[in-house]
Amino acid sequence: MADTAKELPACPVETTLTLISDKWKVLILRDLMPGSKRFGELKRSVGNVSQKVLTAQLREMEQSGLLTRTVYPEVPPRVEYTLTELGYSLKPILDAMWNWGEQYKAKSQA
Repeated sequence: MADTAKELPACPVETTLTLISDKWKVLILRDLMPGSKRFGELKRSVGNVSQKVLTAQLREMEQSGLLTRTVYPEVPPRVEYTLTELGYSLKPILDAMWNWGEQYKAKSQA
């Protein structure tokens, strides 16, 4: 995270895009807003994403401080992903994207 912070762009919009610019990251945020999920639940809810890509996206989001990964000492091990306060702070952005998408769909279908 320390190296990433040094490389962040000066423009705040560009900084936000740097953190959530991937389609999968936005969908992961959407699916974690209601609460924690296990890897398999996320894979099903996010959609047609490979295990490798989902793992990479979750690791990047953890490194940037958007979510936490909790491993429970059970057999088999249980891993849950939860948004951090920083991750939850993106809710207004996702809400705005939802509203814009709804308006766009309504206008394009009219």
